[in-house]
Parts: sequence; structure tokens; C-alpha cells
Amino acid sequence: MKKICILGLGYIGLPTAAMFATHGHKIIGVDKNTKVIDLLKQGEIHIDEPYLDIMVQAAIRSGNMLPQTEPDYADVFIIAVPTPINNIKCADLTDVRAATEAVIPYLQQGNIVILESTVPPKTVQDVMIPILQKSGLELGEEIFIAYSPERVMPGKILLELVENNRIIGGINHKSAELVGDLYKTFVRGEVILTDVTTAEMVKLIENSYRDINIAFANEVALICESLGINGWNVIDFANKHPRVNILSPSPGVGGHCIAVDPWFIIEAEETLSQLIKTSRKINDHMPGFVANKVEKILSSVEGPKVVTILGITYKANVDDMRESPILELVDLLKSKDCVIRVIDPHIKEHDYLFKDIYKAVQNSDLLLLAVNHFEFRHLDFKKIYKLMRNKYILDTRNYWSSEDLQEIGFISFLLGKG
Repeated sequence: MKKICILGLGYIGLPTAAMFATHGHKIIGVDKNTKVIDLLKQGEIHIDEPYLDIMVQAAIRSGNMLPQTEPDYADVFIIAVPTPINNIKCADLTDVRAATEAVIPYLQQGNIVILESTVPPKTVQDVMIPILQKSGLELGEEIFIAYSPERVMPGKILLELVENNRIIGGINHKSAELVGDLYKTFVRGEVILTDVTTAEMVKLIENSYRDINIAFANEVALICESLGINGWNVIDFANKHPRVNILSPSPGVGGHCIAVDPWFIIEAEETLSQLIKTSRKINDHMPGFVANKVEKILSSVEGPKVVTILGITYKANVDDMRESPILELVDLLKSKDCVIRVIDPHIKEHDYLFKDIYKAVQNSDLLLLAVNHFEFRHLDFKKIYKLMRNKYILDTRNYWSSEDLQEIGFISFLLGKG
């Protein structure tokens, strides 16, 4: 069993800390946000993830997890800090640099340093290694360095941390082996050892593949809408071919992975990443397309147009709004003089948030389904119909039956259907 210092207690760092702690390791959980640390000390968590609160509470009560704002001496240091993109679509590695600098005073011979944050290729080589050399310890012989990206889905993080295959990229084979043995304490999937830059690239390619597939689905939807046919039917029928698997159209792509990671590849090799770049542009275009569609639907409505938006997170059934395309959609609709009301049972606060859907739709002109949360599957549409001023519905997820809505009396629109 190891003493592990984990820097960054967000959507990945906290579940990783809890997982290691409940498998017998001693965890120092570090986050610079004092509110996060105070909550954890009370056995509470700041993110919405099934069963994570129970696991964290068990780790705190057992004494295997100690939350604090500064690092301490340990056998292993895991860096799981944010790596956002800046306004020119390049990786902001400020937190990675700061976390690496922060562990220098505590490094001792035999220690392991692992980066889990998603980063551009060669970040470990070009950013972390020059910092870690300040320790005076020989890298790969006296301290061991590796990159091991998370590969989990929000809503299933605890399950996928255990069941998914894990890739370990070491600066040398010894580093990869030691880190592989560490993760084997809870990982049931295959633990794959490779070099550090390959591991960095694998993580980016996994999410870029999905981004490209979604972009293809969105382009198909836009073409079909222009042709006056149903793009959802086209994709469904095409997917009946045994070697075709097209994903679903959407009002955009969000989250800290799929919407961000492709830019890290573009940053590293801009001239060679044309398909990846085009896919990003297609998916980034979708909130604008939906906003223009709303404007056309409500073109005959006089005065302020009231739009009730269902869902503002980046995907269904999570509380994560990072890079959510719906946030951009809200801003675009506001710029078109729409009055915005938002319903999302997974978030606690937003400028336009309503808690009661039936109050939100009162005198509304358009009900826009942006995120297909489970809670929106079966609504009282007859009651909603009576409350709305104009009876327009725009479904961007193909979540509801257009026929059922039209039978009630709604004028129903579907993203991707002409």
C-alpha cells in the first residue's frame, strides 16, 4: 500500500482519490479551492456522480483520505488538474506547471509522479520533465514519471475507473511498470504499457474520433434538413449496415474532453490535422444553427419572444456545464432579444434558472429541448400546451414523438428534419 498525494480534486481527481483510498492506500487529497476542502472534511462532495459521496465518506471516516490545500511527502504524486483551452484554442497548462512545481519540495528517491490531466502531445517531455529535473534526482532511475489518462464517462466514473482498460505511458519501461502495478490495485481492465507521448496521443485520438463521428452526424442532419427529409431516419437506416455506426446529431458538443481534446492535436500539428479541425468547426457551428432555427420559427411572433430551454449541461443526466454548447446557445438567443428561461434538474444555479417547469413555460412561445435528461422524457404536455402562449416545440435530440405532440396541438420541429 502506498501513500498517494493527489493534486486536483475535480471530476477525475476526487473519484481517483476515493478509489485508491477504499483499496487501502493512504491519500492526501489536495485542492487549492478551500470550499472543496471544507466540504470534503465534512464528508460532502462538490460534484454530482452516482455513489461517489458514499465512497468519499467511507474514505474520510476510515482515515485513508485527508483533504488539504497543500501537498505533503508521499510515495506517489498524481496530478489531475484542469487543462482548459484559451481564447485562441490552445491548451492552458498553468495548473499543470503549478502542480508540478508544488511537488518539487517533497520529492524523494523512489517516488513516482503521474500526470492524469488531458494534455497536448509532449507535455510530459517538454513541460513537466524540465521542472522535475530541479529536484536533482535522476529521472527514470531515482524518481519515476508516467502519463495515465482517465478514460471514463461522467455518470459512470466509479464503474469505468475499475472496468475500463488503462493505458500507462512511462518515460522509460521501469516507470511504466511501477505505475501499472499501482493502478492494478483496483483496475480490472487491461493495463497497457507504452511510452509517454504515445499515451498522451491515445487519449486525444479517442475523443477526436468521437468528435469527428458527431460532426459527420451533424453534417448529415443539416443536409437532410435542407433536402426536406428526416436525418434521424437516414442515420438509423444507415446504421443497420453491419459496418456503419454513426452517432447522433446534437445542438453542439461540450464537456472537457470531446470539445477540447481535438484542439490539442491541432495545436501540436496544425497543417496535418485538417479533418479534425473541420469537425471541430462543424460542431462549434451547431449552437448558431439552432439559434437561427429558433429565430425563423418565432419570426411571426411580435414583441419579446419567450424561449424555455430544457437542459443546459453538456450532456444528459450530469451536472457538468463545462464547454456546454447550450451556454453559447443561450447567449446567441439573448442577442436575438429572446427572453430565456432554463430548466435543468441537475444544476443548482444559473442566471435564468427556474425550478418548476410549469412556471417556466407560462406564456412561453417556444419549448426547446436542448439536453435529453431522463426527467424530460415524460412531461405533462397537455398541461404545458395550456400554459404556453404560442405552441412551438423544437426537439434537438429526437427525444419526443412529433406525432404525439402534434396530436395535442403543438407545432413541432426536429433538428435535422426538413
